[in-house]
Amino acid sequence: MHKKNRIRTRTAAPANRTDPYLLGAARVESDRFWRWGDDNLFPYALALMARRSTTHRRIINDKADYISGKGCVCDENEPRLAAFLRCVNGAGESLRQVLNKLAFDKALFGNAFLEVVTDPSHTFLALYHQDASRCRLARDGCHLLLHHDWRRFRPAEARTLPLYPRYEPQADGTLRAVIHYRDYEPMFEHYGVPSYIAGLNVSAIAYKTDCWNISRLDNAFQLSGVMMLDSTVDNDTDAERIVRLAERKFAGNPGQVMFVLRDGAENDHSRFIPIESSNDGDWRALHEQAVTDIVVAHSWFRTLSGLDYAAGFDSERILQEYEVALNTVILAEQAELLEPVRAAIAAVLGLDCSSLAVVNRPPTRSKPIYMKVWEARKADGLAYDPDDPKQQQFLSEITKYNIRSIDG
Repeated sequence: MHKKNRIRTRTAAPANRTDPYLLGAARVESDRFWRWGDDNLFPYALALMARRSTTHRRIINDKADYISGKGCVCDENEPRLAAFLRCVNGAGESLRQVLNKLAFDKALFGNAFLEVVTDPSHTFLALYHQDASRCRLARDGCHLLLHHDWRRFRPAEARTLPLYPRYEPQADGTLRAVIHYRDYEPMFEHYGVPSYIAGLNVSAIAYKTDCWNISRLDNAFQLSGVMMLDSTVDNDTDAERIVRLAERKFAGNPGQVMFVLRDGAENDHSRFIPIESSNDGDWRALHEQAVTDIVVAHSWFRTLSGLDYAAGFDSERILQEYEVALNTVILAEQAELLEPVRAAIAAVLGLDCSSLAVVNRPPTRSKPIYMKVWEARKADGLAYDPDDPKQQQFLSEITKYNIRSIDG
């Protein structure tokens, strides 16, 4: 996945177009960067799979939403920090919006990239998300290459940026660096590997079982079989024309019914011979098993993926699984994303970022509104102080989100 490239360009042989997970795009090679996948297009394959597997995509979306939370908060005595969190770049994005994109890329690709922009005098700071599919690591280990389409890579069109914490001046007078987040995987030194890597095949199974159902729907659920037609024709061309006409008119989805043309007798003996199939249950079981395996591969939870709502809305189970997800996945991911952000803000703007945090709220509410804040924090296993006046408030007083938060 990170083999060194040589200076040459060639086109790979076309892949099997019936399989959406085999990409037959142009293969680009250069000695300036480390390939991301054998053909340097592994991110493209992951993005395509996420667009075609419903459960897989839902988990990625939910992970990004839970990790970015409901917004960011900081000490009310830090007005400059609060103002920055509301608008972290020239596009007017809040920190929550940028974190959401980073969390999405990291859940999808196992890698995420954040561009940090300032000037030599450190008069401003801007944070921009960079689409991970456009990023490749330079072979020198100190830079990142950005290109809009790696299937048609041209060195003259690429943009080079240094990896954080090293800044380099740019043509516009700014100093820029890129923070690289990645999921660790043994044997992969340059790029991270997504946590669901063991579920790639089951994601493909879930997609293909969906395609099978669509095919049956297009074919009006008619039985497959062989249609024997009695007809007298003068040549093979006429026979082919009659068969194709019958397919278009009666077969629904071509290939479900095979037409056989034979010389007609005095009496017409045309008939349909069905091919019975009793594997519907097997297909449903295969799909259900694939969905379960996808959830497991993501280290995620069924109720947080919307998979068990049909069986009833069990708020207690949702809250229990959210608590487990919070303490095993969400808080760890938030800490990883925020650590270099805090360092950049402190180094460039000189602000105290120790109070910067993400607001986490469960999808449903279970704690009684007469519970005090410090009691709720104690129940959640968080630090609490019964003598803190703010933590003496009842949950009913903050139910309507009377929290000084900077939301996206």
